[in-house]
Amino acid sequence: MRSGFRGASKEAGKDRSWPQRVLLYTVSVVRVVVSRFPSKVRSLVADVVAAVIYWPLAKFSRLVEKVGGDPSLVPLFQYRHRSFFVTRNDALDRFGTRLEKRYSKEGVRQLLEGAGFEKVVFSEDPPWWVAVARR
Repeated sequence: MRSGFRGASKEAGKDRSWPQRVLLYTVSVVRVVVSRFPSKVRSLVADVVAAVIYWPLAKFSRLVEKVGGDPSLVPLFQYRHRSFFVTRNDALDRFGTRLEKRYSKEGVRQLLEGAGFEKVVFSEDPPWWVAVARR
């Protein structure tokens, strides 16, 4: 089962705080377990995770934003303007997929440049690893 943890690379976690790294590792462990469940069980787990974790945090960050606070201080704030369907689908993608590979910004840049792309520009806002490049 050790091979399932390869996605949580040191490179991707080097710019994160220790609580974020612990959370990343925990999510990776849960993902390895859940991804081995039958399809219907994975789907049910994704529904529960979306309803109990993703959705409440997203809506709380939206409330923080409405009262003038910084929503980026709330985990999963990127979902604050997304539908439940999107959050549920992303929960299924995160926890229902056996293979997950995480890259740092520099790792994405190297992949693109190695494939012949030039002038790689990354988004300044979340999701941060969205990039535009020319070939």
